[in-house]
Amino acid sequence: MLVFLIGLFYTKLSLKLVIIGTIAAFIGTLAGGGGLITIPAMMLVGIPIQTSIATNKFSSGIAALSSIFYLLYHKELRLASIMKYVAVAIAGGICGALLTVSISEKTMNVIACILLIFALFVTLKNKEWTVTSEENYTKHDNKLWQPFLIAVYDGGFGPGSSTFSILHYLRYHYSYIKAVQLTRVLIFGSCTGAFSVFYQTGFIQWQYAIAMAVGSIIGSQIGLLVLPKIPIKVAKILLTIIISLLLIQVTIKII
Repeated sequence: MLVFLIGLFYTKLSLKLVIIGTIAAFIGTLAGGGGLITIPAMMLVGIPIQTSIATNKFSSGIAALSSIFYLLYHKELRLASIMKYVAVAIAGGICGALLTVSISEKTMNVIACILLIFALFVTLKNKEWTVTSEENYTKHDNKLWQPFLIAVYDGGFGPGSSTFSILHYLRYHYSYIKAVQLTRVLIFGSCTGAFSVFYQTGFIQWQYAIAMAVGSIIGSQIGLLVLPKIPIKVAKILLTIIISLLLIQVTIKII
């Protein structure tokens, strides 16, 4: 095992991927938009787009799982309360990954652009966010189709999915901290479902995936530690910046 780990970090590319994963997961945990960094960065170092997407799903799913363990250990989440969200998100991730074969990337970019404009409007419109969560999971049970759709989007495409999820939970009067925590649950499910499909394509390269996963775990854990110390105003500014950057990215792709 030790020899394997030494071999993994021996290459400069693996080290770069760990750094990329750490930065992307840290930002992605707090406000979403980690894909803004991971996919372009992996392509920049010479990794094909298909492999980049498969690698990103694996590393994001592993990082989200580590976040869930952290939150369960610190009793921030209850296992019984989140199992249905995991199941819904896994189903959504599988559906999203399967849909990618029938929907063009340009169409997905148009959909993403519309959703991001709406998300930016919602973020700017809401002048005040709640500091404490109502902690009432039952109020959300009849709206599971919304997390399902976010998981479908994340499984098949992804840019802004964590941001959409955070805004979704904020809309139901969860605190910013609780919204981020529940988003980690949703992302774990959607990435797990999507990866189960992408794995069959043969695009996954384990040396890339493991290096990215190591970095993503580090970044997500740091993000969770920093999360309670972030003022609400700063969180709102961060979300606005991430949404704006994502909007610019998908607009350029459409053009």
